[in-house]
Amino acid sequence: MSADAASSPRQLQILMILTYYHPHLTGLTQHVRALAEALVQRGHAVTVLAARHSPSLPAGSERINGVRVVRLWAPISISRGLLMPGYPLALWQLLRQQDIVSIHTPLLETALVAWMAERQGRPVVPTHHGDLIMPRGLLNRLITRTMFAFYSYMARRAAAIVGYSDDYAEHSYYLQPFRDKVRAIMPPVIIPEPQPACVAAYRAQWQHEGGPLIGYSGRFVQEKRPDLLIRALEIINRKYPNARIVFAGETDIPYEDTWQQQQPLVQRFAPQLRFLGLLQDKQELANFYAACDLLALPSDSECFGLVQAEAMLCGTPVMMTDIPGGRVPVQVTGMGRLARAGDWRSMGAAIVAILDDLPAYTKPKAFIAELFSFEKTVDAYERLFRERARRRDD
Repeated sequence: MSADAASSPRQLQILMILTYYHPHLTGLTQHVRALAEALVQRGHAVTVLAARHSPSLPAGSERINGVRVVRLWAPISISRGLLMPGYPLALWQLLRQQDIVSIHTPLLETALVAWMAERQGRPVVPTHHGDLIMPRGLLNRLITRTMFAFYSYMARRAAAIVGYSDDYAEHSYYLQPFRDKVRAIMPPVIIPEPQPACVAAYRAQWQHEGGPLIGYSGRFVQEKRPDLLIRALEIINRKYPNARIVFAGETDIPYEDTWQQQQPLVQRFAPQLRFLGLLQDKQELANFYAACDLLALPSDSECFGLVQAEAMLCGTPVMMTDIPGGRVPVQVTGMGRLARAGDWRSMGAAIVAILDDLPAYTKPKAFIAELFSFEKTVDAYERLFRERARRRDD
């Protein structure tokens, strides 16, 4: 091998592992897809191993924007997880070809991946996308404890662990025990420029007598606490009786019944609520953010809240709960206010304060883009993977 070849950056073979991949749309899947495609553009070979979560998806292997995606038959679901009978064999075969394994947790197969990777001498670098928090119940408590045990087995063997922020790492029950291994890397944020004509059309369609629009982007699930945002209308209505809340995201979730449980509250405030369903197109999502006067995240738990950064890049301030990890975007940008978690009155007051002085909570896009730089995030991952990777012929 020549000296030039030895000193030049080496192409990495990277295996990324998660349960759901594109076209399934969550913050986690968007994170992995954006990172995988960016690394491919930089010359690396990326393979994603995921479940074939819908019969409409092709079986086996396909390429999406240069990323090799291997989907496995998943006939059995356990809460949010999917059981794949062919997983051990497929994983064992793929590991032979890799320099490094990027696991995205929470993940049912975490311990299995760690054990197999260790057998083949492949380093594992997990990215943790949030502690597993589920509704009350004996089965859910058992699932939560089992998943943490699997994670702990893997974390003890991991070469490094990626968390979204130091703030979240200090408070996460997943990350805190392994704090010495955690590297804080912000998630990749990509959102197109809003289209003014579409934004104006949305506002005309959703507003009532010129009242403010409060956006919510996410699933209608217990840990996101959309019920608290709806209840906050009792405070908001005192000053802005024409306010409307516009929900973008899935409502009827298979693994929990929050939507059904909250129907009395939804019906009570129905004239002030609008439900758009899941917005899968990024341009449509950007227009949604820009059409709203502010975005509200009433979550009990949030490791970062990617939608916050997306909304800010579209010029929309944020009301966020004062929780570890989730508060970071508001703290570093000043583009919003924090409210007490679990307190709908505090949320209502924070929303009113933002609406009262929107210019004070709007920052230049260049400033926000520098803080949430996509290139810096990819640089950090690439550097970490290079540091920890092991050559396949070592």
